[in-house]
Amino acid sequence: MKPSRFGSVLAAVLIAAGIVGTAFYWRPLLLLEWTARAVARALGVRSEYVCLGPYRLHYLVAGRGAPLVLVHGLGGSAEDWLPLIPSLARNSFRVYAIDLLGFGRSDRPDVDYSISLQETVLKQFLDHQHLEQIDLGGWSMGGWVVLKFALDYPGRVTRAFVADSAGIQFHPSFDTTLLAHPRTAGDVLRLESLLTPKPRPIPAFIVRDLLRRANRQARVCGRALDSMLAGKDLLDGKLPAIRVPVLILWGRQDALTPPACGERMRREIPHSVLVMLEGCGHLAPLECRDRALPEILRFLSPPPSGVSRPDHGGGRGDLGPNPLRGRQE
Repeated sequence: MKPSRFGSVLAAVLIAAGIVGTAFYWRPLLLLEWTARAVARALGVRSEYVCLGPYRLHYLVAGRGAPLVLVHGLGGSAEDWLPLIPSLARNSFRVYAIDLLGFGRSDRPDVDYSISLQETVLKQFLDHQHLEQIDLGGWSMGGWVVLKFALDYPGRVTRAFVADSAGIQFHPSFDTTLLAHPRTAGDVLRLESLLTPKPRPIPAFIVRDLLRRANRQARVCGRALDSMLAGKDLLDGKLPAIRVPVLILWGRQDALTPPACGERMRREIPHSVLVMLEGCGHLAPLECRDRALPEILRFLSPPPSGVSRPDHGGGRGDLGPNPLRGRQE
């Protein structure tokens, strides 16, 4: 390569590196998300949208086989499941991970974001995809949605697994407003200590971006949390009516939803098994996936036969009249 050409290439590389470095400093979470999405696409995980009445819902999909639908927690998104999706897809499942209404890349209308509403969203998604019988997985608030769906639509669920699930009453030992809207760097650190027993120092520029994101999500998370704390959709006294097999995964050191909740679920759900993961917190499926994933695969093996298969047309569609009501932002 001629010196002049080498110099031009080097200059272009340095400029690109500078742009990436600047972008990472000012929007680190966005750059990390773009990277994760690029890796996901390379692994065969597709990003899709569907219209459910007036609202657009985002979801991820991968694999072929029996349908497995995953539901994230408060403040989360479908992408929280990305570390698990490729392995699940390789094990004869067609995996769907949805962004609940108000979260991720789904629409954010002016609604209450209750568990009942999210259950309706889940049902409409399944109807649109022509999924009559499925396996379900839920994490934290998503576990609450999954268990409520298993109660209300038992004929549509083959098996369910939940991780560090909300849904039964307990008395939090922390300030619950941290979950809806952390406002300071100290709040971010306190929230991290609730989520993991092994909190790590977070660089100030990432904390700044986390707070920026929290401000954007505050209205949705606040309404969802208010609805949960009001207790309208609590599952207390209802769990014995669940008739499908349920795997209950829990981080032994979970400081957000205490292990006693998992133990109580195990006692009350007839066909359930509880797996406590030592050294793990509320993020057990992620931070301890080397142990959580084998338990999930063991529980879901073999994939069910005779279940309905999705309509592979995919993409967007319309269900017509919609019980979800609200003003779109």
